[in-house]
Amino acid sequence: MASERITLTVGDHDVSLSSPNRVIWPEVGITKHELAEYAIAVSEPFLRANGHRPVSLERFSGGVDGDSFFSKNPPKGAPDYVHEVMCTYNSGRKHPQVVLDEAAATVWAIQMNTVVFHPWASLAADTDNPVELRIDLDPQPGTDFSDAAAVAPALREVLREAGLEPWLKTSGNRGIHVFCPIEPTHEFLDVRHAVIAAGRELERRMPEQVTTNWWKEERGARIFVDFNQANRDRTMAGAYSPRALAAATVATPITWEELEAGVDPTAFTVRTVPQRLADIGDPWADLQAAPGRIDTLLEWWQRDLDGGLGELPFPPEFPKMPGEPPRVQPSRAKRPADAEPAAGDAG
Repeated sequence: MASERITLTVGDHDVSLSSPNRVIWPEVGITKHELAEYAIAVSEPFLRANGHRPVSLERFSGGVDGDSFFSKNPPKGAPDYVHEVMCTYNSGRKHPQVVLDEAAATVWAIQMNTVVFHPWASLAADTDNPVELRIDLDPQPGTDFSDAAAVAPALREVLREAGLEPWLKTSGNRGIHVFCPIEPTHEFLDVRHAVIAAGRELERRMPEQVTTNWWKEERGARIFVDFNQANRDRTMAGAYSPRALAAATVATPITWEELEAGVDPTAFTVRTVPQRLADIGDPWADLQAAPGRIDTLLEWWQRDLDGGLGELPFPPEFPKMPGEPPRVQPSRAKRPADAEPAAGDAG
């Protein structure tokens, strides 16, 4: 028996949607059809934030409580309104990656069982040079969203001192994402160094609340400035992207005034965000209006290098990078070679 299928008219295109009644979020009963309608409703701000750039699609064969995988290059048979761009990765290899330029392409991605959209920080016109400096304020065990919210205003001060204007959104989970529009004059490694410089400055000002320690065992109950999210091909859930969490929360742009008033990130869901947009508009509508430069942050990076603070570790799947410290967990590095493995260590 053939599966149920409907056709949605999205702009100038008819998009076929199979299994429209499949439940994607079991806890709240949101179906694939409802997700597609959400994508249509938020298409303008979604594409403004995530369109015209490489994007990785996090796809689920069933609901969000099942298995998932990442899809980057367009599959064979993709419609002509789904575009692609050739990207170079840290390993040096190249392959094409999906680019979403119109609402129909986003609905097509949902037809392909995409739930979470992970856009690059660079545009398809120049994939090597980011147009955004992104900082992930990541709560560690013992902290939560309110702790990240307490740190964010201090980060705003740091970034403004460096000549940048920060914008923010919820991560859709417990964290906060801070974005600064920047001129595409530097490649990803430079932008990563700028993020590290900002994170170190924030850590100096709030050492009890903030950490840039890559190793989890050294972070404590603090907010981690995840500098490695600034790397090439490392992405965050895009603005207005749903998250694969039980309540169908959405990574949602918010204002600094909302943050100060005590915003609840769990209130932003696939079912509530369209009405929010209708009521207040898109807080990120003008995000790219006045991009800044990272020159001051790079001066801070060099100052810290001169002061003895070196490169920080890269993710484990990255090739060895110049100046990088050993990728060895500190507790392992300090243990004598003939010592017994610590509890929880591999034998």
